[in-house]
Amino acid sequence: MIFMSETTLPQGQQKALDEFISNLDLLNTLADQNRQRLIILLGAHLNTGLTVTELTSHMSLSQPAVSHHLKILRQAGLVSTTHEGLNHRYHLTVNDALDQVGHLLDTIRNSNNSVQQTKE
Repeated sequence: MIFMSETTLPQGQQKALDEFISNLDLLNTLADQNRQRLIILLGAHLNTGLTVTELTSHMSLSQPAVSHHLKILRQAGLVSTTHEGLNHRYHLTVNDALDQVGHLLDTIRNSNNSVQQTKE
């Protein structure tokens, strides 16, 4: 496979690469299978959310490990919390993340279209 240096990328492709780089934290967050499972579990309980205890009962992880993954998801803006007494309920909040991924995909599509147009 031949790799082009950054200086030889067409402008549209460079923009797509820059978009990938700016979304790297989000993409890395989504790449973990445990976090994917938490997202799916929370997605099934959009109205009520789930506590760490409830989430842990569906995972083959310890409660501290689930809490760690929830912290990463919260930092990425994928999860929010509400408080019920001493309990925290976790809720899925993926709209901003979906917008980011959608923008990345649009940028990739546009970069491919601009490359195709210059070839024609």
